[in-house]
Amino acid sequence: MKASFLSILFLFTSLEIIAQNKEIIKTDKAPVPIAPYSQGIKANGFLFVSGQIGLNPTTRKLVEGGVEAETAQIIENIKAILTAGGAKLEDILSTTIYLKNIDDFQKMNTIYGKYFTSNFPTRSTVAVSGLASGANIEITVTALLPPRRK
Repeated sequence: MKASFLSILFLFTSLEIIAQNKEIIKTDKAPVPIAPYSQGIKANGFLFVSGQIGLNPTTRKLVEGGVEAETAQIIENIKAILTAGGAKLEDILSTTIYLKNIDDFQKMNTIYGKYFTSNFPTRSTVAVSGLASGANIEITVTALLPPRRK
């Protein structure tokens, strides 16, 4: 019993430390959220970026040109959020990609491959039945923040 209580106490203390170190990331160079979520959150050396669809940050409309144009816009939006949080594309550890049509995988992958050319992050790609605003693709990432430079 004592070990279990100490384990639970450690877990809650750890969660409290994480919550205290949480920093919301906002930038006008990526689409402003239209729902109750943050563009990104920094916590304990990581940057978590919310799922992005191919919205132009200025017009807040989905870019035209299908999955290729949306993929490029999404990655530009992610770059903007990463920059606001002190990271770069090279710092991404993991990506999760949601595709409305899995037949668009190769088109998406061609554009994705122009941004990620080495030291690739892990990646999962999932086919979904629908995405917000009629989007064809959504991508979310987790990045490791680089050490602070003196």
